[in-house]
Amino acid sequence: MKSIPFTENDIRPMNLEKECELCVAIDVGRLLTKRKFFLDVMCPACSGNKSTYLFQKNLFEYVICNDCKTMYVNPRPPKKVLEWFYKGSKTYEYWNKYIFPSSEQSRKEKIFVPRVDKILELSRKYLSNPDSVLEVGCGFGTFCEELISRKKFKRVVGVETTPDLAQTCRLKGIEVIEQPIETVVLDSDEKFDIIASYEVIEHLFSPNEFLNKLFGCIKKGGLLILSCPNGNGFDINMLGPLSGSVDHEHLNYFNPDSLSLLLKKCGFNPLEVYTPGVLDAELVRNKILSNEFNISNNPFLQNVLIDKWDELGVEFQSFLSRNRLSSHMMVVAQKV
Repeated sequence: MKSIPFTENDIRPMNLEKECELCVAIDVGRLLTKRKFFLDVMCPACSGNKSTYLFQKNLFEYVICNDCKTMYVNPRPPKKVLEWFYKGSKTYEYWNKYIFPSSEQSRKEKIFVPRVDKILELSRKYLSNPDSVLEVGCGFGTFCEELISRKKFKRVVGVETTPDLAQTCRLKGIEVIEQPIETVVLDSDEKFDIIASYEVIEHLFSPNEFLNKLFGCIKKGGLLILSCPNGNGFDINMLGPLSGSVDHEHLNYFNPDSLSLLLKKCGFNPLEVYTPGVLDAELVRNKILSNEFNISNNPFLQNVLIDKWDELGVEFQSFLSRNRLSSHMMVVAQKV
């Protein structure tokens, strides 16, 4: 997928950050009130039971699987706690009211239009006359809205569990299912040609259960398109607990190999894996400039991210993306 350059401010306006940080702090506190219910799990990708402790952030413990190198939170909140948490999330309420509306045009042009272009390209490449798309985790509805505007599919449906966001989608005329996909019961003949799920799988207690459910909702030969953080990506690898991608919501940090492994276990054939992210270098640079991340002993990063940023920054990010080293990952798989 061709990446369109944009800045962090384009999708997360800095003038709204302070208020959002307060909402995040409230949400972290809410989730930690249920910490006694957190459960120990095996690796969400390979089911391995041997891991190495990495660090702690906001009292959440992060480990890495000794076998497939997936980073994950362990112990973690179970499904019932997560359902309760997202229904009352102050952060998502704030994003729905302020951040999504103020950045929608920029997000549409630089994220969602390319995503829809990619969906259409993939449908031409792998499918014959597809007519239905399901987006799991449709959020503010921008992707579904853009997809509907192209008039290429007879039916476009969104799944969204956060009440405020689900209502926003309805107001846009999008057909919405307001419940976790794991509990959705479809008619026997109601399956989709394409299921897209952007930035969802990293939030889940059980990615395996999620993918097994999606497998049952896709027609044979249909496509699954997923995006999520890449635990092997530059931003996450360099910054660790300082990375914005490492937060109380993200429980799973797959890498290209481990997510492909999990998809195969669930009956899918991975077709394409790539990391089209465009923000890694800027995110690390911003942490350096704010004195949150020290690179005094790393002359390479000093040269690329600071001294010669205007000359090397874009090319360095392009290198990361081309070599599956960006912290944003996309996978295309087919039901076999």
